[in-house]
Amino acid sequence: MNCAASLAVADLDSLDFAKGGGLLPAVVQHAGSGAVLMLGYMDRAALAATLERGRVVFFSRSKNRLWEKGETSGHGLTLARVLHDCDRDALLVSAWPQGPVCHTGSLTCFGSAQSAPAAAVEFLTQLENVIAQRLAGQSSTSYTAQLAAGGVRRVAQKVGEEGVEVALAAAAGSDSELIAESADLLYHLLVLLKARGLGLQQVLTELTARHTRPA
Repeated sequence: MNCAASLAVADLDSLDFAKGGGLLPAVVQHAGSGAVLMLGYMDRAALAATLERGRVVFFSRSKNRLWEKGETSGHGLTLARVLHDCDRDALLVSAWPQGPVCHTGSLTCFGSAQSAPAAAVEFLTQLENVIAQRLAGQSSTSYTAQLAAGGVRRVAQKVGEEGVEVALAAAAGSDSELIAESADLLYHLLVLLKARGLGLQQVLTELTARHTRPA
């Protein structure tokens, strides 16, 4: 039986902060791949800030203060959800990493090796950040910026064209052609999402919700 339950601000009073001297251990898990990323600690204020900001905030025992992950490195953790265990004295934090989680530059603090799904999601996140930089810079030599300058309709048209190319490659092309066209489609889809002020995280959150939704 799964004894974990989704956590909201209203549930803070039910958690057993006293058992750990005011702190709850918080295991952080990649919201997409399920990879364990790091272990931190949260007091009541850190957990409340996490739920309110939508970004993961810990209580730093060395700094003796609240510490938002990525406040100096920029590699924050965007919150997906928080679960508590059946004893209400430990947390499981599901989040989307905005870069390497470990100070060593690794995605996870538990070893340098990345699982294939985690590495794939991490690369897409990096690609999304590059696209955002291209759009913000409005470089005349950047294909991404030139495409987006044509407006959302132009980008949407390009996505449609790439979708047709994928279908044609699947029906009559080689495996390498299908892979190449799929890469083009995925790239242009990311550009379209950014042009609309959206991102990959929202798409993955929707997919996750569908996966966990009762049949």
